[in-house]
Amino acid sequence: MRHIVVGAVLALLLAACGGAEQSASQGSGSPGEQGELSGSIAIDGSSTVGPLTEAIAEEFRQVAPGVIVNIGVSGTGGGFERFCGTGDTQISNASRPINEEEAARCQQSGVEFIELRVGTDALTMVTSPQTGFVDCLTTAELIKIWGPGGATSWNEVNPSFPAQQLRIFAPGADSGTYDFFNETVLEPAGIEQPRQDYNASEDDNIIAQGIIGTPGSWGFFGFAYYQENQDQVKELAYDAGGGCVTPSAETAQNDTYKLTRPLFIYVRNDALAQPHVAGFVTYYLDHVNEVIDDVGYIAEPADALAGAKGTLQQEIARQQPGQPS
Repeated sequence: MRHIVVGAVLALLLAACGGAEQSASQGSGSPGEQGELSGSIAIDGSSTVGPLTEAIAEEFRQVAPGVIVNIGVSGTGGGFERFCGTGDTQISNASRPINEEEAARCQQSGVEFIELRVGTDALTMVTSPQTGFVDCLTTAELIKIWGPGGATSWNEVNPSFPAQQLRIFAPGADSGTYDFFNETVLEPAGIEQPRQDYNASEDDNIIAQGIIGTPGSWGFFGFAYYQENQDQVKELAYDAGGGCVTPSAETAQNDTYKLTRPLFIYVRNDALAQPHVAGFVTYYLDHVNEVIDDVGYIAEPADALAGAKGTLQQEIARQQPGQPS
């Protein structure tokens, strides 16, 4: 039934988009129904948002099999380098808002975009299940772990911990997760940069594998990756000053867990002139709350999502004159 409804929605979108200029990959003429959409979409950016976008793309393939969606995970910063620099992606996944430098690069390159919030993440700290002596970390302890000149042994973090080697597996500098953790934990203490002597990766799956295989390990990534690996990693609660709180949908929504952050997709305005891109992004917002729980993130409130849909439809109407907003 859902595919029937989706088909009807996309058919209306395509009818409205019939006068728009088609991309070379679509050939001439306007598709008459959703199954006739064709073309490719290049997406890169956050490895946190990646699984959510992949889940949407998988469902979209069922109703628009002629559209190829290619998704990379170079990190939020790496995604914006392509989106604003080379301009070879239509959509950029991001686990933080675009920063001033990146926005300026987009402006210099003539790339106009819209920002669409698609969910919320509870960033999760993890260790190996064999690390039985730690269950919760305070901000002061995190600074000892993640700050410059950080601890190499757990007893340097807290004297009550054993003198076990501390091995860190965490996101690299191109990751929005890296930026968020620094801004939340280090910058309020006047620390601009974290330590550099750790195992860095923009791929959260690689971080998870390092944590799993290393007793005494520590790292962090999106809540979805914790849920995917929860039988093999141990989550750590965070004490931001009000006591230890574990990450969950409930603690993220009631703001008691202080490592929550927004998730976004950024879309090039000119790409929305292409029906297959407009169709995919419309489908994304129409169905994201149906799949986001299964992926492992927290859904946007209905009113906030409605605002994102309004922003999208206004830009589609601007890019495709004659389509109602």
